[in-house]
Amino acid sequence: MDRPLLNRRLAAFGTTIFAEMSALAQRTGSINLGQGFPDADGPEEVREAAVRALRDGRGNQYPPGPGIPELRTAVAAHQQRFYGHLGLSYDPDTEVLVTAGATEAIAASLLALVEPGDEVIALEPYYDSYAACIAMAGGQRVPVTLRPSAETGTYHLDLDEFRAAITNKTRLILLNTPHNPTGTVLSRDELAAIAALAVEHDLLVVADEVYEHLVFEGEHLPLASFPGMRERTVTISSAGKTFSFTGWKVGWVTASAALITAVRSAKQFLTYVSAGPFQYAVAEALALPDSYFTGLREDLRAKRDILTTGLTDAGFQVFRPAGTYFITTDIRPLGATDGFAFCRALPERAGVVAIPNAVFYDHQDQGAPFVRFAFCKSVAVLEEAAGRLKRL
Repeated sequence: MDRPLLNRRLAAFGTTIFAEMSALAQRTGSINLGQGFPDADGPEEVREAAVRALRDGRGNQYPPGPGIPELRTAVAAHQQRFYGHLGLSYDPDTEVLVTAGATEAIAASLLALVEPGDEVIALEPYYDSYAACIAMAGGQRVPVTLRPSAETGTYHLDLDEFRAAITNKTRLILLNTPHNPTGTVLSRDELAAIAALAVEHDLLVVADEVYEHLVFEGEHLPLASFPGMRERTVTISSAGKTFSFTGWKVGWVTASAALITAVRSAKQFLTYVSAGPFQYAVAEALALPDSYFTGLREDLRAKRDILTTGLTDAGFQVFRPAGTYFITTDIRPLGATDGFAFCRALPERAGVVAIPNAVFYDHQDQGAPFVRFAFCKSVAVLEEAAGRLKRL
């Protein structure tokens, strides 16, 4: 493939709607509920830990390629603390890799594990970097669509459709739970079925679990904890969502030593290393008491309920998320069917910015009438947004 063709191929995945909506928010003075970043920083003691690292000269030069030992040890301890009862544990020296956020972890994993022509199954709608990373690896994306139910007010996975998507070209499953943008948290039975299929067809899995601590209904179960999955699963998480430091870009991968070696071989040619001083701070963050993680979840649960009520009162069909900090809505009760047009008009109509879900679909017609809002904002901001949306 020549360079211009490759560039055109990747350009097709550029979701410039995010930049467009952010610019609209600034120009119109709208509340930006489009992009998923908190409007308040994370714990002060973690910020102070980063300042201490800077002042002490820790991490100001290249940190070790796999990540500083303190953070790798903290990641392994975190996994043991929350999932050890499921039989899941990792060696910090050989089975943990620190990355420049979860996005780099996804890119490195796919570049390492996917060969040109391999098929990669991903749940649709999907985080926008998935499509670009699969394309960069030369893989073929095979979407399996989560579909909304007006009766349950949630999204559902059709396991028969998932099973039918597997062919002799399938190499890898790219799984995201809790799921952005729908807020779906896959159940134990669903995860067990996916794990059984991976084992049956000898497939690798990249499990994007960055919202692991943002679960309001159900429970988060790492796919790697299911029978036969630890040796074939690359699990990804990060500090951005759990500690509200999205700008620090500190993520990590846990997997068998063989898979970590493969992912690291690709990662070293992406950023090489990153976020040296922040790695020390995140190591301390991972050791915060259980009350921090419980408080984060309950705070976001309350914010979800505020925005869910506001959107419902404004006339949207709301699909109540079981996890993450995003809410998907159906705009058809408001007399609209085109999410792009609706979102572009919303700042002038109501002073609020949202994102059309169609950007997360291969089959854009499936996502056309759906719009995503983020609720990782202050209560005052969410209440103001809810009041503005009543203008619709």
